[in-house]
Order: sequence, then structure tokens, then C-alpha cells
Amino acid sequence: MIQSILDKVLEGERLTFQDGIALFQTPDLTRLGQAAEVMMRRKHPEGVITYAIDRNINYTNICYVDCDFCAFYRHKKDDDAYLLSKGELKQKIDELKAQGGTHTLFQGGHHPNLKLDFYEDMLRWIKQNCPIHMHAFSPPEIHHFARINKMSIREVIGRLRDAGLDSIPGGGAEILTDHSRQAISPKKCSADEWLDVMRQAHELGLRTTATMMYGHVESYDERVEHLVRLRELQDETGGFTAFICWSLQPNHTRLEHIPPTGGFEYLKTLAIARLMLDNFDNLQASWVTQGPKIGQMSLKFGANDMGGTMIEENVVSRAGTTYCMPQKEMFHVIQELGYTPVQRDFFYEPVKACGKT
Repeated sequence: MIQSILDKVLEGERLTFQDGIALFQTPDLTRLGQAAEVMMRRKHPEGVITYAIDRNINYTNICYVDCDFCAFYRHKKDDDAYLLSKGELKQKIDELKAQGGTHTLFQGGHHPNLKLDFYEDMLRWIKQNCPIHMHAFSPPEIHHFARINKMSIREVIGRLRDAGLDSIPGGGAEILTDHSRQAISPKKCSADEWLDVMRQAHELGLRTTATMMYGHVESYDERVEHLVRLRELQDETGGFTAFICWSLQPNHTRLEHIPPTGGFEYLKTLAIARLMLDNFDNLQASWVTQGPKIGQMSLKFGANDMGGTMIEENVVSRAGTTYCMPQKEMFHVIQELGYTPVQRDFFYEPVKACGKT
């Protein structure tokens, strides 16, 4: 049965929900990987693996939504709560640009007091003083901005775009079913609301990424539902540039009792994502949570992008996962498999090949 499903996708036929369930239930990781690699190479026959030089700037860790899986957030009165100053933001962006970075992932907590004009001012100041592509504010943040400012989602996105927002990250998706969201992040926006933010962003001309955090309370059915819902929205708008999945990092969180999933489950989920998400060009390897070796294996399981060199990362590291991969090591990981490493920008346009202009 599994081979018939793989033959189906290799012949160009779209997989169904039930096909996805069957793939998750198989222990045959090798065949999943082989099919996923074929599909990746069909989309990217040029023999290139892309990567980015980037930095995750978390402008604040103050948040009131208390997600069970998060070790990063702090309440406003906590001793280690912070809100970065403009000077601190400029220093971080200047350091990134000095290393050849072209964009920054810019996210924070759900701050209970900051209004939209604060974020508009911050974006305008950055564009004037240290201009860079601002990949900023995940759907839950934008939904939060709309709620506390009593505005529509469309108005919030439009105003942020006009102030300097260039694209929207796919954070806060976790699993796009209300069962999972109610269990681990009940104060955060719903699955429908997450998708609606992305839909309206695409309609307003902003490209976005899509993510999945698995390995907590969800079932295989829910993982497949997540992928199908992303695929349906991509059919509708074409606005997603990439998909990234990673496993729950449970240490120092309220989900610490859940055993972490390993590389086998990661590679299976990645491969199935490549097979199900036939309208997504780019899948990113999550070496930040899985480590460099599984990151390298990702390139044989459907990934065509190594993600960023991650000059700074604060959220996953708070849960005790602190892998790093300097640019030199990233080159080695890519070249060892016979690919050419090419630095990209947010839109997957090439910046450098093999470290040379």
C-alpha cells in the first residue's frame, strides 16, 4: 500500500488526507526519504542547496499568553523581562549586516501594553537607521495587535506594511487544529485565525513562511490536517515561500514530561511534508533543533534549504537546545552530499555561491 501511494505522488498525483495518514503510520523511513528526495530534485534540479545568514531578534520576552511549550516568555514584572531599545536593535542589525546578512527574523511576546504605533515607529526607525528586510511579527502577534488596538487584521497588516514590514514569519502555527491549540496554548489565536492572518497578508502583497511544531499532544491525523490546510491556502493565494517543521523542545517548559521525539520522527515528518505539500517550492532543514548531522540528512529527505546560520537564537535555546553551525561547517555539510551551497535572501534569490560573489 505504501509503495502505491509513493508511486502515485511520483506520477504527479496529489496525495489525499488518508494517504498522509498511511505514510505517517509506516516505519519504512528509507522509502519515504527516497521519494521525498526525488520530489525535491524535480523542483530543484540545479544541484544547489540554499542557506541564509540571519539573526533571530526577539525585541521583547514579555508575554501574557503562557504557552505550555515555551521556556522563553516572561511576565512584565519578572526580573529578567526585557524590551530592547532602539540602540540595541541597531547594534544587532548592524552586526548581522556586517556578516553579510540580508534579513532578520523579528518577533516578540504578546506584550499587554504596547500599541500599534509603537511597532510602526520601530519599523520606520529601523528602515531609516539600519535598513534591512524585516521578516517580522507572526500571526498570533498580529492577531494580538488587532485585538488590543480594536482594529481589523487587514488594517493592522496594512499599517505595518506601510511602516516597513516586508514579510511575515510562520511562527505560532504549532499544529493547526483547535484540539492541540486548546491543549497547549489556549490564549493564542485559533487555527482559523492563524490562517486568516496569512490569507490577508498574501492578499495585501506580503509573502510569508509556514511552520509546524509537532511532537506534543497532536495525533498523526492532526499533522496531516495541518499540512492539508496549508496546501489549501497555498492553492488559494500562492503566498508561502517555504515550510519549516521542528519538534517540541520540552525542557524547562510545562510539557517537560513529554519525551522528546528524535531524528527518525523528524525525518519522517519532513519527508511527508515534501510529498504532501506539492505546491511549496522550499522546505527548510531544522538543524537548530535536530543538530548538524540530522540537518544534513534532511537534504536526503526533501529539504532544499539549510535555513540560517543563526547568529542569534533565543527561544529554542531557552529550552536547552543550543546547536550551532558556522558558515564554514554549513558549506561542508552541503558540499559533502555533492551540492553547491548558495546564500539566498528571503525570497530565495541567490546572494552568494560557495562564499563568493
